[in-house]
Amino acid sequence: MNRRDFIKKSLIAGTVVAAGAATGGYMFIDKTADGKFMESFGKLPSGNRLELIKQSPNYKDGQFQNEVPTTVMTGNKSGFQTMWEFLTEKRKDLAPAQPVPSVKTDLNSLPKDKDLIVWFGHSSYLLQVNGIKILVDPVLIQGSPVKFINKPYPGTDIYKPQDIPEIDFLVISHDHWDHLDYFTVKELKSKIKNIVVPLGVGEHFEYWKFPLDKITELDWYKDAEVNGTKFYCLPARHFSGRSIFRNKTLWASFVVEFADGKKVYIGGDSGYGPHFNTGEHFPDIDLAILENGQYNQDWNQIHTMPKELGIAMQELNAKQYITVHHSKYTLSKHSWDDPLKAELQAAKDSNKDLLVLTIGNPQEI
Repeated sequence: MNRRDFIKKSLIAGTVVAAGAATGGYMFIDKTADGKFMESFGKLPSGNRLELIKQSPNYKDGQFQNEVPTTVMTGNKSGFQTMWEFLTEKRKDLAPAQPVPSVKTDLNSLPKDKDLIVWFGHSSYLLQVNGIKILVDPVLIQGSPVKFINKPYPGTDIYKPQDIPEIDFLVISHDHWDHLDYFTVKELKSKIKNIVVPLGVGEHFEYWKFPLDKITELDWYKDAEVNGTKFYCLPARHFSGRSIFRNKTLWASFVVEFADGKKVYIGGDSGYGPHFNTGEHFPDIDLAILENGQYNQDWNQIHTMPKELGIAMQELNAKQYITVHHSKYTLSKHSWDDPLKAELQAAKDSNKDLLVLTIGNPQEI
């Protein structure tokens, strides 16, 4: 490493440590171009919402808890050492050498009589079932507090908020920056009819001046029917937070049941755990969308490891699977395409049907 690179990485690492933790133990302080930097962090739950949160069986000692004991950083190194190694180690194939294959589709002209998914890379995708459009974890502008962190790979940033049609439901699995992009949801505000989020995440949207009557917040094992579509909120094994304050809002997975009975499992971010036995309670899931990527032994309880992916598929026992949380950002030490290999191996090990997506290309489901 030359002197300039060393100084640059040292400064970044110093910023990381000084600013505290959002994902894996850190945050970044800077200013965005439109002056909305502080607003983008959202707001911690307060008032009536906080009182409701305190009644949750999943909220103890001032924060939400996983169903099973969970450690965010599982390695023997400190958070600082882990982050320093991440920034300074020479690692092979972290990003693709060529643009990631992608297709630009006119999303306003999708055939209304087909059930489809359009993936935008990482964990962002558009579902269309029975003509109902559900947008999940859209990150189309900025996947971190500042633009120079978590830059998307070439070819993966071809969709912007203006490309998104009117949507019936915005679903957010948790409030980490790579799943809840303030700048994206603000630009989509006029196109969003309803919002479904885990308990506490509604505080961000209320703070961002979204109408309260559009927001449905759910605790684990609670459900709500909104305009004929039913949402079951279920556990995930992860954590939350957009600043140094961790686990003040809930993280979740969802089963979405449409009017014709079709069921889609939205896995969000999750390490392996007993909650994947959801298949026992929902034995007829048509499609399950699972996290696969940004895993590492140093945080192996909050992201599904490749060897666990096939097991999760077996336990959910869905008819078809799609994996996400990969192919757009480098948030771990594995090669950028390792998740693509892992999903094929998991489907083989579990003997399950896997749909492999291309960014932007509508896939019938």
